[in-house]
Amino acid sequence: MARPATVEEYLAGFEGPAFERLEELRSLVRREVPQAAEELKWGTPAYSTRTILVVIAAYKHHANIVFTPSTREVFADRLGEFETRKGSVKLPYDRPVPTELLAEMIRYRLQECEEQGVNWM
Repeated sequence: MARPATVEEYLAGFEGPAFERLEELRSLVRREVPQAAEELKWGTPAYSTRTILVVIAAYKHHANIVFTPSTREVFADRLGEFETRKGSVKLPYDRPVPTELLAEMIRYRLQECEEQGVNWM
């Protein structure tokens, strides 16, 4: 299978819970940062203004939303029930998305970028 060239092609490669979760995350990012450009980076959807703000990706049993490590760290105490890595939050398909928490993280990431000059690592 060819590597997707657009976000739409990336999304079309998924179905069921993975597709639904990606659409949910995509809608959330677009709602919080409607001015963000949507494009593929490293083969996955990325949303950016002057730098990347957030990246989303789907896997067999979960989706990821990826921020800068500094953004994830600010919210670490509220992410205890989720598996996290350097800047990512793992979102299993069998659990609801913490929509309000992720919305806060997206808004923080935008502020971090625009006011503090924190670029994508």
